This record gives sequence, structure tokens and C-alpha cells, in this order.
Amino acid sequence: MARTPGTTGRGARSRYAPDRGLSTRMATTMFLIGLLYVVFVGVLMVLLRGSWPLILVIAGGLFIAQFWFSDKIAALGMGAREVTREQAPDLHGTVDRICALADMPKPKVAIADSDVPNAFATGRGEKTALVCVTTGLLRRLEPEELEGVLAHEMSHVAHRDVAVMTIASFLGVLAGMMTRVALYSGLGRGRDPGTAAVMILVPVVSGAVYVLSFLLTRVLSRYRELAADRAAALLTGRPSALASALTKVSGEMARIPTQDLRKAEPYNAFWFVPAFSSKESLGRLLATHPTLEQRLDQLARISARLGEA
Repeated sequence: MARTPGTTGRGARSRYAPDRGLSTRMATTMFLIGLLYVVFVGVLMVLLRGSWPLILVIAGGLFIAQFWFSDKIAALGMGAREVTREQAPDLHGTVDRICALADMPKPKVAIADSDVPNAFATGRGEKTALVCVTTGLLRRLEPEELEGVLAHEMSHVAHRDVAVMTIASFLGVLAGMMTRVALYSGLGRGRDPGTAAVMILVPVVSGAVYVLSFLLTRVLSRYRELAADRAAALLTGRPSALASALTKVSGEMARIPTQDLRKAEPYNAFWFVPAFSSKESLGRLLATHPTLEQRLDQLARISARLGEA
């Protein structure tokens, strides 16, 4: 069977519409993050002198751990529980249909016991991919709406932007770690002017690196959500179903208890729709997702182009 463009693992192709804008942004983000990493490490080597080998070993270990286990940690934190076909036949059936449409391997299927209506995907690639929906989402959505949401989440796996976001976010973690090392290591016990200067410069440099890496990942994060909406709408041919799911889930968030939203809020970068515990939430200013209006407007344009009734 001939395959049409759309990236998946091992050079394979899926039927998800390729997105050059997303590919370009991922490549640019990785390049800039890498450049920032080189500059950051170079500055630290100069500032910390004898301490930098140990710090690089620790940083490398953390990077490996984060890359290999961050998806599992995130899934665990959000309460994902893998389910069999016998336990969730309808959910598996929907995932099977999307896999057939996209011509891609089936990810692991999971359910999170939460009334917050949402979904997410994790995984470094197709072999480790997992797609999860909450019990709250399953109760609220119609089958065609659920299919749109799952197609959105599985496009993240097909386009591999989940893996890119995991790697891209590492530099911010490293910058924060370096600040703690500088503040709580022997650097803080010296009295000479050179040590004092290092104590000031390391947190400043780390803070600047954190801000820049944060902004780079946020720009990519917002675009990748629009890209996933677009890819899902084109794959299923029903952008109105995805728009209906977006509207319904966003509206239902206002009815969810604040305590539940607070538990979900730290994982907003993964969710289909971000959860905010208050209207004044700082997360709204530093949003991982485009606005609902932007997402619905894009889907309306796609619907008009497809001539969907």
C-alpha cells in the first residue's frame, strides 16, 4: 500500500498531513536550544573552572534520565492506567480507526480516573507512544468528538513533536540546577572577590538561559497545538467534530472543582485543553496553547475548504 507524506519513526510515513511549518519550528527550536546550551556550558566552564567537570557529568545524567523517563513520569503523574481491549472496547476501536486512517502503528491506550475532561499523548517515538483520555472526557464526548480529540493527540506522536518538546525543555531544567549548585556548593563559602563575582554571575546567566529556553519552547508549544488540530481535522475529514469537542471541553472546565484543576494544571503542556484553576492564573499569561478562538477559527477555515456540511 502506498504511503503519503507525514513523518513517523524509523523513516516511515503516515497519512497525517505533513506540516512544514511545524518541522521548521522544531528544527529551529532544537538548533537555537543547542546553540544556547553551548554558550551556557562555555560560560559555566569559565566561571566555575575546577567545578565544571562534575557539573557536566551530573547534567548529562539528568538529561539521559529526563529523556528516557520523562514521558513515563508525566503519564504516572497524570494518573494514566493502560487498558486492554476487553476493558475499553470502544476506546480501542476508535484508536484502531485512527491508526487505519493514518497508516501508523497503534500506541498504548490508557485511561486516567479524573473528572477533568482531557486527553494527552506521551512517548519518544511510536514504540513508546501512549495516548490517554480521562474518564471525564469519555463521559462527556460523542464518538465523533472523541475521535477528533484522539486524532489530535496521535498527530503529536506522528509528527514527533512530543519528543522534541521533551528535549527542548531540558535546558531550562539544567539552568535551574546550575543555579542551585552555585548557591549551595562551596562557592558560597569563599570570601575573595572572584568567588563573589561567580556567585552573582552564575544565577544571572542561568536565569537568562532559563527565560530564553522557556520562550522558545512556548512558541513551539502553541504552534504544535494548532498543527495537531489541523492534522486531525484533515485526517478525519470532520473539523466540526473537533471544534465541537474543543468548545465542550473548554466550557466544562469552568464546572470542574478548583482542587481538581490545580492537580491538572502543572501538566498543561501535555493536555488537549489546558486546565486553569483561576481566571487570574499565571498559566494564562504563559500559555502552552493558543486561545480557543484561534483554534476554532482555524477549524472553521478548514471546514469551509473541505466543504463540510
